[in-house]
Amino acid sequence: MNRHFATHGASPDLKVTRLDNGITVATEAMPGVATATLGVYVGAGSRHERADENGLSHLIEHMAFKGTGSRSARRIAEDIENVGGEINAATSVESTSYTARVLGEDAGIALDVIGDILTRSTFEAGELAREKGVILQEYAAVEDTPDDVVYDAFTEAAFPGQPIGRPILGRPETIQSFDRAAIEAYLAREYTPDRMVLAAAGAVEHEAIVAAAERHFGGIRPAEAPEAVPGRYGGGERRIQRKLEQANLVIGLPGLSFRDDRYYALHTFAQILGGGLTSRLWHEVRETRGLAYEIQAFHWPFSDCGLFGIGAGTAGADLPELVEVTLAATVRAAAELDSDEIVRAKAQLKVALLTALETPGGRIERNARQLLAWGRVIPSEEVIAKVDAVTVDDVREAGRALLAGAPTLAAIGPIRKLPTLAAIAAQLRAA
Repeated sequence: MNRHFATHGASPDLKVTRLDNGITVATEAMPGVATATLGVYVGAGSRHERADENGLSHLIEHMAFKGTGSRSARRIAEDIENVGGEINAATSVESTSYTARVLGEDAGIALDVIGDILTRSTFEAGELAREKGVILQEYAAVEDTPDDVVYDAFTEAAFPGQPIGRPILGRPETIQSFDRAAIEAYLAREYTPDRMVLAAAGAVEHEAIVAAAERHFGGIRPAEAPEAVPGRYGGGERRIQRKLEQANLVIGLPGLSFRDDRYYALHTFAQILGGGLTSRLWHEVRETRGLAYEIQAFHWPFSDCGLFGIGAGTAGADLPELVEVTLAATVRAAAELDSDEIVRAKAQLKVALLTALETPGGRIERNARQLLAWGRVIPSEEVIAKVDAVTVDDVREAGRALLAGAPTLAAIGPIRKLPTLAAIAAQLRAA
């Protein structure tokens, strides 16, 4: 018998049921909203691939729309667009999602299509060959985009020789090798019910969604998926010399898992350092010195590790000054950031959090990801309380701990004047 369980005050309109086979169904009615957004989120992404499978999660996402036992690729699109809807999918490091947005009255149609593509896709050889060609074109487009290449190089340098560091798109040699057997083996191994959340929000009715979930997904047999290879930050560098007008670079340090108690402090540090027009890096690098059109600091948290980085683009001749100024600003922030900056960063983080929840799409993403990660939906009030609890000392300490890590460097373009990794490490250690 399907089990309903409490949502711990996340929202009075949030209801969660676990099907007998382990799939979780979460719905959140949003009064006044006429549309419904629905999606299946699977806790399997690029880091769950073996070396010879790199890019397979992304290919499967593409192939989901290429035909089932009862629908052609054209019919899949027509069934959604005939009711004014949209359907999409996305692959990340730790998850893959298949989503649709329709009028509330057509939620059943959207679920029927999503259920069909996830349980009855045929992976026909001709469609597979064509889609591999499309992905190879996508790969080529990324290779022609320096600010995409540099971030792939960055993650590979930070997590050398590990699944979490490999590009989501894969490599041409792996993409070309995939066949139907490889797809079906991966799906059987990784798309297990306990890793699947069906989330819906907007004009939705919980019992109807649960009944549809039972019809479409209740037949998936429970299985135990293997754990992902743990992510271990290594640090290092990747330099790609190219004849370009601008150099793109990313300087990184080991971040934190979203499970770490210090996560909010480090996230606040990233916001103060390079998260907006009032951030230290934007003011010093962009406004005061004119060294870059844009510069940002970011923190990517994963389930067991994280990655902190600073990304910018500049003229090759300005690289030495840009690196020096950026590192100096980072060191100063860890030592002297003040309460006014903390207050502003907290406000920015809270606005970003609450804004994301104003749409059905934002609600299903929050609910699904938190259920996959924590087994519950965390109330916004609880998250805001954790943000509010961060102190100046917490953020300074997060910054100092960050600077103690080994750096990662990735750069592409006219980079002959780029300082060495050893020089960058020495400036950080001087803190």
